[in-house]
Amino acid sequence: MKLGFIGCGNMAQAMIAGVIKAKIVSEKEIIASDKHRPNLEKAGEQLGIKITDDNKEIASSSKILILSVKPVFYDEVIQEITSVIGEETVVVTIAPGKTLEEVERAFGKKVKIIRTMPNTPAMVGAGMTAMCANDQVSEKEIHKVKETLEGFGRVEMVSEYMMDAVVAVSGSAPAYVFMLIDALADGAVLKGMGRREARIFAAQTVMGSGKMVLETGLHPAELKDMVCSPGGTTIEAVRKLEAEGFRSGIIEAMAACAEKSQNMEKD
Repeated sequence: MKLGFIGCGNMAQAMIAGVIKAKIVSEKEIIASDKHRPNLEKAGEQLGIKITDDNKEIASSSKILILSVKPVFYDEVIQEITSVIGEETVVVTIAPGKTLEEVERAFGKKVKIIRTMPNTPAMVGAGMTAMCANDQVSEKEIHKVKETLEGFGRVEMVSEYMMDAVVAVSGSAPAYVFMLIDALADGAVLKGMGRREARIFAAQTVMGSGKMVLETGLHPAELKDMVCSPGGTTIEAVRKLEAEGFRSGIIEAMAACAEKSQNMEKD
């Protein structure tokens, strides 16, 4: 098998669907396991992948092995599979707080490890993933894993010390954005718009605004100024947002998120 998943929850299924849709790996070359059998069977039926209850089978047969279980289960799973991990297997982690050094120590031997942090928009092929690797992984292997992850969104290489910031700015950030969309929709409903229409207007506006940042290359402040006409409605709204601590609230939330991630690494 080219690609194996130990753990087949929402994130893993989003990743699998993305790489299949992008034709990076065929469903026949993907194998997955999960403790929750109904969830695993559903994934096998809907995605057409091979499923198994045997984590060792996945670990011994996969060229790229993705550990998509919750961080609390990492040590247990690693102890189970460490004896069958081959020298050429690349292990990919997606757990916040699990450093390269910590994962390698859990294996008890030199293993090719790539640490990643994807986010839930991978479910619609618009994910943002950060990745870094230990010194056992070759440039060719890094390229192959990056290509695989690009099946469900954008991928950027980062230094490992940046991973806590990544958790705050992309890993956890969809939750903040969903709150923004919900608040925008509530504001539109307050002014008489139907709930369905309000949600569509809010979500499309957020999506389009993000696309403008990525595709124009302009600073977000420049794009904001383009919308703020002198004495107009937008600058009035911006004034009120600043008075309510809009930007500082987001920054403080991100700082708390990053601190939590750092503390998880120490536990």
